[in-house]
Amino acid sequence: MRDQYAIDRRHFLALAGSTTLAAGLGVNSAAWAASSRQSLTVGTRTIEVNGKAATVFGITDVEGRSGLILDAAGGFNVSLNNTTDVATIIHWHGLTPPFGMDGNPLSQEPIAPGASMDYRFDLPRGGTNWMHSHMGLQETQLMAAPLIVRDGEPQMQEIVVLLHDFSFTPPEEILATLKGSGAAVAGSGTATMDMGGMAGMDHSGMSGNDSTAAMPGMDMGGMAMGAMDNMDMDLNDISFDAYLANDRTLSDPEVVAVDKGDTVLLRIINAAASTNFWVDLGQIEGTVIAVDGMPVQPLRGSQFGLTMAQRIDIEVTMPTDGAVVPVLAQREGDTARTGIVLAPTGATITKMSETADTKSAPVLLEMEQQLVAAFPLSVRPVTRQIMAMLTGDMQAYVWGIDGRTYDNRQPLEVAVGERVEITMHNMTMMSHPMHLHGHHFQVVGLEGRKISGAMRDTVLVPSMGMVTIQFDADNPGEWPLHCHNLYHMAAGMMTTVKYV
Repeated sequence: MRDQYAIDRRHFLALAGSTTLAAGLGVNSAAWAASSRQSLTVGTRTIEVNGKAATVFGITDVEGRSGLILDAAGGFNVSLNNTTDVATIIHWHGLTPPFGMDGNPLSQEPIAPGASMDYRFDLPRGGTNWMHSHMGLQETQLMAAPLIVRDGEPQMQEIVVLLHDFSFTPPEEILATLKGSGAAVAGSGTATMDMGGMAGMDHSGMSGNDSTAAMPGMDMGGMAMGAMDNMDMDLNDISFDAYLANDRTLSDPEVVAVDKGDTVLLRIINAAASTNFWVDLGQIEGTVIAVDGMPVQPLRGSQFGLTMAQRIDIEVTMPTDGAVVPVLAQREGDTARTGIVLAPTGATITKMSETADTKSAPVLLEMEQQLVAAFPLSVRPVTRQIMAMLTGDMQAYVWGIDGRTYDNRQPLEVAVGERVEITMHNMTMMSHPMHLHGHHFQVVGLEGRKISGAMRDTVLVPSMGMVTIQFDADNPGEWPLHCHNLYHMAAGMMTTVKYV
């Protein structure tokens, strides 16, 4: 079956022809001389979920470890080998390479079974990133892995946590169920979504061309809630069989040895296809030092919302009394949870339930309001403003941007050197984690209120909410801008930011 995001060869060559050569021009020869080629393999593997064997994808290094750890000074010099029986494309999420090296359906042709592709580009900084398929629904079958870039030797023990949602039901079947039943929850469950009276309302005809402010009556009083009064947001439209942290459920979690009193760095990646999580440290507090691989002013807390595709770096100091520290991730609006355990040698580890006592709240923008970039964009005038309306028809399960699906997209045009501002206004009853390829942007507005927020590559736009971002147009190409709920993207919520 032809992938719905595949492009014809003529379009691909027209896009890539001007960028492939440029991809090599920025390479620092000294860095590459000191850099050794890394090898990654895309393959299949078997894991155990809920007592049953499951065949899933994996991306591993030469030692069989998931993903890569690189030093920024050495650059990105990777050979990617596809040993599966399906074609694929792997995206380096969080990195900002030249267009031809990004790993998306517009920048390259799929890597055929048995074939390989080399990627080479500079790495300007360290950070917590990840890699994942950008072809069809392969990512939902765990074709994803950490991509950690360090600035020199680590200053403390680092612990990477990769979160997933998992279903034994093939993703194509889940999507077909969503398209066929509209308000029914797909997967193993049969619950019905509460659309708060909005089910069946077709928002696909709404346009962002005549609105730059919140709808009348939507003054949120600075709370950045994003949901209209008396209308329930729809939080989850798929019932998954399990939630995984480093491929394991909470019934048999990974236990990481940490000395009592030591401070460790948690690098947490939400690689779920359709789940927002609350990261919960329980009785202790941690310090957020980065989001999406970009440093922020330190922020203390014990619970942190993490939408699909986002990452969060948290420094945690272990108790001096030798107590264990569960690091949990609870699905928003649900009791289901997963996680890992940090434990000193010899500590007693009590079995934890996979369900919390109470349902969690929706993941909204409370933390986003508090985050401040450690290295914000330079102050300069905005030279291009764009309004992008996030639209959808829940009954037909069709999602779009400005009333258009990806196949019928109208690119958002920018020019090199511009300071671009995009306001994304969500006209649907579901939240959408919006990811822009090839750039880091700064969050500068929530619900029409200006902020000087974090630098990111993925930001949540809540139901009926509005988020404004700014970035410098300094990386030519035609870059995907899409919802990172994989089922929303597959149903059309993707467009491009195109340099003209």
